[in-house]
Amino acid sequence: MVDQKPNIHDKDFVARLIMFVVHWFQRKMPTRAAMEQNKYLKPIAHRFLHSELWRFTRRSVPRGVALGMVAAFLVPVGQIFAAMFLALPVRANVPVAAITTFITNPFTYPFWIAAANQTGKFVLQIDAMTAGQPINTHMQSEFGQWLSWLVREAGVTAFGFLLFAIFFAAIGYLISSFAWRWWIGRKRTGRLNKLLTNRAKNGE
Repeated sequence: MVDQKPNIHDKDFVARLIMFVVHWFQRKMPTRAAMEQNKYLKPIAHRFLHSELWRFTRRSVPRGVALGMVAAFLVPVGQIFAAMFLALPVRANVPVAAITTFITNPFTYPFWIAAANQTGKFVLQIDAMTAGQPINTHMQSEFGQWLSWLVREAGVTAFGFLLFAIFFAAIGYLISSFAWRWWIGRKRTGRLNKLLTNRAKNGE
């Protein structure tokens, strides 16, 4: 049996791909300096430069992830700016909100369009077979007219994107909350172990 040696060129390709993705994110990622110099944001730049919007806390990070998901699926153009504006009233983390919007990008958008179309069709078909048709009834109510217009004008694909925005915002919020707590707990445990080790060494 002939041993298969790892291909060096494959490793180089993966490394180049990772560096390309990292550099692409760095170019797209908003910075405080760039926002301060942006002529379109200049009148309200001071709002985005508030330190609370750039801190990584247990509340601001999950909020940023959730709002980034909403902007990614509901805003076809200018998703980063939309996420930033959404972050203002709830004091979400601006960089996290901006980078989360990249879940929909030129490479993944065809997949999301197809998935949203199929999801919208599936949900609307299930609703049509349900006694009482709860979604249709809700859409005819006063506070559901905007959803009725969305489905009628934009079709099932837009409805699917709406479902994605709600679902992924909720899931992203929960996952990032648990991940943040786990990471903070791990850091505290590491510091405690290090402190106990130093005390043990000093006691010797």
